[in-house]
Amino acid sequence: MTVSLRPLRIAAHAELVSLVVMLANLATVHLGPVSSLMGPTHGCAYLVVTIATWRHDRATTAVRALAVVPGVGGLLALRRLDLETAAAPAP
Repeated sequence: MTVSLRPLRIAAHAELVSLVVMLANLATVHLGPVSSLMGPTHGCAYLVVTIATWRHDRATTAVRALAVVPGVGGLLALRRLDLETAAAPAP
């Protein structure tokens, strides 16, 4: 069965972008509305990345461990999944 990585890819990028926006906001003007919007966005994207990676049928223990790293873990897990999928024999 072929599982699409597109939802995981979207959530991983959203997680990283929301973290960068939150850190930039914290380092500059620290606007409350930006924090109120980006905090839940980052948390939701983090959960989607983690759950989607853990449910993926080709995810190894190393890939699952990478997925729980905040911020860049989703992208690292995607890279590892892409490498493992490319190396896997075709059915």
